[in-house]
Amino acid sequence: MSFLISVFAFLLAIGVLVAVHEYGHFWVARRLGFKVERFSIGFGRPLVRWHGRDADRTEYWLSMIPLGGYVKLLDEREGPVAPEDQGRAFTHRPVPHRIAVLLAGAGANFAFAVVAFWMMFMVGVPGVTPVLGPVPAESLAARAGLQEREQILEVGGTRTPTWESVMLALYDDMLSDGVIRLTVATAPDAPSRLVEIPVAGMESRLTEPGALLPGLGLEPWSPSVPAMLGPLVSGGSAARAGLQEGDEILAADGQPVADWNDWVSFVRAHPDERVEVVFQRDGQRERAWLEIDSVVADGQVIGRIGAEINLDHARGLAEHLRAEQRYGPVAALAQGWTRTWDMTGLTLRMLGRMVTGDVSVRNISGPISIGQYAGFSLVLGLSTFLNFLAIISISLGILNLLPIPMLDGGQIIYQLVEWVKGSPLSERTLMICQQIGLAMLLVIMSFAFYNDITRLLG
Repeated sequence: MSFLISVFAFLLAIGVLVAVHEYGHFWVARRLGFKVERFSIGFGRPLVRWHGRDADRTEYWLSMIPLGGYVKLLDEREGPVAPEDQGRAFTHRPVPHRIAVLLAGAGANFAFAVVAFWMMFMVGVPGVTPVLGPVPAESLAARAGLQEREQILEVGGTRTPTWESVMLALYDDMLSDGVIRLTVATAPDAPSRLVEIPVAGMESRLTEPGALLPGLGLEPWSPSVPAMLGPLVSGGSAARAGLQEGDEILAADGQPVADWNDWVSFVRAHPDERVEVVFQRDGQRERAWLEIDSVVADGQVIGRIGAEINLDHARGLAEHLRAEQRYGPVAALAQGWTRTWDMTGLTLRMLGRMVTGDVSVRNISGPISIGQYAGFSLVLGLSTFLNFLAIISISLGILNLLPIPMLDGGQIIYQLVEWVKGSPLSERTLMICQQIGLAMLLVIMSFAFYNDITRLLG
């Protein structure tokens, strides 16, 4: 089911974002007088096709392979052009008009990101207040003087109401000058102080996927949640032992159970074992024998009893850490524009630092990872999925503007060269550029697939 959800979410995301990108090309081309012969979502043979009612009788296709799309413009390089249409062929339009059409796809992706973020901020972005948990001794955070239970108010001068905003600001501040500046306080209304963490020379290691917070020694604080059982799986080992929802586990196999995390660790470490548990029910201490089942997860055999955490109780303890960002239509639009601008700038800086080796190339994700993220975000709700779509749309826009032949950015370079020299590039030069562009894309795709595979195996 998880695989099917990921596939569906991935195809949905790609379909939407490709349609947006190609519609940008299509809309501007029509407005500037180009003749559009076909607008296709997907590649290969058409599953559905029809003609528009416009004078050009433009073809619209939904094609077999839903992993891309294209807009086919009238072009005399691809065949003879009727004399009455010569002025509407791509090569006969002014160079600035051609560049505008090529830029329009990425422009549509950036505009879509603004709209997606706008909707996300109106729906509401759930988050967690960035309060620090235990700070490991000798970590970068400890050396800077950070302490448990301090709240991160700002990073690099940017307000950070949630851990998500902290993460984005940490990357941004780290890549600017190699120093992370945190404004922290013991409470939102308490006096704040500025803390600096020097990270120059460590950027590549810290930008490995999942390495930033542990590498700095930062950990979200979470309240200690008692090991109180929530809903039980019928037939699971907890139900077979006579345990009930609301029971609080106090000890297992003679060892005290401090909280829910302690209880989960104990169960996972004792598959296929029979242990005695002490629990509290309605104020009374009772005992039961629990036969822990076993399952295989991530290549390891772990214990499982078929019981969930008591979410109502956990929510009550953690309610003060909840930090939702929700705005009205006008304020949400401003937030959407700001988030798009910030994410675009951060992505460009990350790409630039990858070239110099200061940022790990393992941040490049391929279709497998994107599909997994798509599935996760779709399951988590509309707000999370909109956030995912906006980020991928920004990435798609930037990718297409890279000066690589075969991409929009490379095509723009061709037009600029023609504009300067007064004539198109030769067929031989174009062929060589195409081969170089294909090689560059294969290298990028190889990195992406390699990273996907290592994540799956790791």
